[in-house]
Amino acid sequence: MQKFPAVILHRHKTGAVKRFHPWIFSGAVKKTEGSLQSGQIVEVFSEDGTYLATGHYGKGSVSVRVFSFEKVTDLTQLWRNKLHSAYALRKQIGLTDSEQTNTYRLLFGEGDGMPGLIIDWYNGTAVIQTHFAGMYNERQNFCEALQDLYGSTLKAVFDKSGETLSKVEALTEVKPAEYLFGKPETDIVKENGHFFKVNWQQGQKTGFFIDQRDHRNLLASYSKGKKILNTFCYSGGFSVYALKAGASLVHSVDSSAKAIDWTNENVTLNGPYENRHQSFAMDVFDFMKQAEEDYDIMVLDPPAFAKSQSARHNAIQAYTRLNHTALKKIRKGGLLFTFSCSQVVTPDMFNGAITSAAIESGRKVQVLHHLSQPADHPVSIYNPEGLYLKGMVLYVE
Repeated sequence: MQKFPAVILHRHKTGAVKRFHPWIFSGAVKKTEGSLQSGQIVEVFSEDGTYLATGHYGKGSVSVRVFSFEKVTDLTQLWRNKLHSAYALRKQIGLTDSEQTNTYRLLFGEGDGMPGLIIDWYNGTAVIQTHFAGMYNERQNFCEALQDLYGSTLKAVFDKSGETLSKVEALTEVKPAEYLFGKPETDIVKENGHFFKVNWQQGQKTGFFIDQRDHRNLLASYSKGKKILNTFCYSGGFSVYALKAGASLVHSVDSSAKAIDWTNENVTLNGPYENRHQSFAMDVFDFMKQAEEDYDIMVLDPPAFAKSQSARHNAIQAYTRLNHTALKKIRKGGLLFTFSCSQVVTPDMFNGAITSAAIESGRKVQVLHHLSQPADHPVSIYNPEGLYLKGMVLYVE
């Protein structure tokens, strides 16, 4: 059995790990064995020598990110078991064998018991993003585990960790984005029968916002004959669904010219849609202030306004301002799809921001749907912090 360095917790600081929470904060650590480096695998013990967990050591406020609450005897087999378990969940929810969808999140960090690791499946290409040194050090092992899992169905594995690794851990040997295996056969994916070109090399996150799949479908159910504004459109996911569902007009807005190019490309890929779509490369707030169109539906899906606790107050103000602007503009009887992907902004905080915006607007607003991340982005019941995507559909009189 492989022996790992030890981390000893204070007597009264073992409760969280005994409740299977995957984060062990630095204040809980009484002592460590030797001089540990970020990313090292360690075993965690109570003061009386009782084994508690195994995880990756880190230099930040979280000292250990736990990936096993049982003794690890074979790391290679553990990684394979984790990926097979994650795949079984996606199979259970109907994503792995769907004729209409061939892209999904295979593994979602703490939600699948692998803190700091994301793997997305794009029609034969697996894209890996690691957020901490420990998972980064194992990326070649994950590549081999993916080959074991998918066999010949897997055409390529692309590692895109360089842009997501924690700066706290200050790794010096981080490689640029690269293929760890194979070569992709296509960059076109299908989602609920809609086609999208995914640029995992240059795009945000792993290339596409898979977590909005169900909400794009919901928008489609309301879109026939409607005028729709899709803000922060990125690569046009909501726009494509609305157009295919029969929207009479769709305007797509993003400050990034590259995002607008991707949107136009994806609209064309699913079209033609005559003159029903127009895109604008400009600031969303500026666009909404000067917009003259009487929109039936608006989609507000901004990037994370807060990535840390210190930015949370300003983020809540930004959500309030954005939604107030939309509520003042949308036509009577319109629908507002509004979202937050800021993990540090809780659902209650987001709801509060939307309520403040509604009060300021002076309009009657009713909640039709409360929205969250889809089933391939599961939240561990022991780690509620894994809930990051919040949304509502509002009816505005």
